[in-house]
Amino acid sequence: MIDKINIRVYACAVKDKKVLALFEEYAGEPLMKFPGGGLEFGEGVIECLHREFDEELNVKINVVEHFYTQENFLVSRFRENEQLLTIYYLVDIINEEDFLILDPCIEKTEWTDIDTPENPFVLPVDKIVFDKLKEKFL
Repeated sequence: MIDKINIRVYACAVKDKKVLALFEEYAGEPLMKFPGGGLEFGEGVIECLHREFDEELNVKINVVEHFYTQENFLVSRFRENEQLLTIYYLVDIINEEDFLILDPCIEKTEWTDIDTPENPFVLPVDKIVFDKLKEKFL
């Protein structure tokens, strides 16, 4: 039975037709994902993005625009009682020289070519967003 909603807020940091991706292991699975994370109680979605970049990557961002909100019903692949709602924004990293992985869960980061023929993302909504990035930037 689904009794929780998990709101996730992610960022597409795009530069030179590449997008920033994080590699981490979650629930024993290797994942390539966009930076961001779960909305905390009492927090707005933009605040959440700023906090996530601060906590995980030691950088400040400029939120450029809303990019995509998930439209279909989706159950979390990690918790079967949770419905997911994911929201994506386009962002610019302001102080890239301070970039530092602070979250021990993040194994590495990579600027991934948007014009790669294969969609490298694993999570279903990330896949949609990557395809939309192709439409916008290529």
